[in-house]
Amino acid sequence: MTRDATPEPSGSGLRGFSVPLSPQGRAGLTPAPPWFYAGNLLLVEYKADPAAVAEVLPPGLKPDPQDPGGCVAFFVDWQYASTAGDEPIDPVRSQYHEFLLLVNAVYDGDRVQTCPYIYVDRDVSMARGWIQGWPKKIGEVHTTRAFPLASPAAPQIAAGGRFGASLSANGRRLAEATLTLEQVSTDPVFLGRRPVVNVRHFPRLSAGQHDQPAVHELVRSRLSGATRTSGRAKRRWPTMQRRSRNSTPSPPYGSAVATDTAVPSRSTTSTSCRTSRERPPASSRPHHRCSSLRRVRARPLS
Repeated sequence: MTRDATPEPSGSGLRGFSVPLSPQGRAGLTPAPPWFYAGNLLLVEYKADPAAVAEVLPPGLKPDPQDPGGCVAFFVDWQYASTAGDEPIDPVRSQYHEFLLLVNAVYDGDRVQTCPYIYVDRDVSMARGWIQGWPKKIGEVHTTRAFPLASPAAPQIAAGGRFGASLSANGRRLAEATLTLEQVSTDPVFLGRRPVVNVRHFPRLSAGQHDQPAVHELVRSRLSGATRTSGRAKRRWPTMQRRSRNSTPSPPYGSAVATDTAVPSRSTTSTSCRTSRERPPASSRPHHRCSSLRRVRARPLS
């Protein structure tokens, strides 16, 4: 891979978009955007306790009065490429798995979603997430694979196809889902149905300034491009609620298992992050774009 366009920090012979910087700029965890993705997604839409959803909304976002408990959980098998485009032929650099939770909210009059929790199994993906405002942690995510073969080992993305997925971290099962497909969805749930507004947060290390982050701002992501088939699902969040100081949006009233709409889909998207005080135009081309919305005054973190 060549990275001749990698920026060089002022006054330094070290180069790179992300750490670690190096003389040739090739040691960094991730090259500069845009970044491109294709993947298989298993989605579960469900209703949580609205109070639990409200607790995880960042400052500046309010509960959605039309759907205050709306949540979508995603189990994803991703493949990634940079502008160089050579990552897919080196799968260890290109492939990773991810679980993310999106909850409904309203920002500046727009119906949006925000991501309070997200897990990945590769450090490269975690670095890209932190840069964009996705609060990624390391975990293990597994999803059923579909193949174009007539075999009991290859469920089909068609009526009757059975799929499952799970998330664990630090040796503990945090979420799982199973579903049986029924039909192509006429009202699909997908990554990008609403804009996603997250918080980019980078703390200060200096003593006495831990509650004065160097960066604390809202960013908006726009994503699109997917095909979807829907069915009925069961999902459990066995220990997620106990692992967070705030209540994780989970099945309402402490219920362990519920029936929901679930969707496996194939998605293609790209990421182009830019810093701007202006909101992106509604007519943006279909891709994943991240832009700064506004600075949020930092408050002491409890």
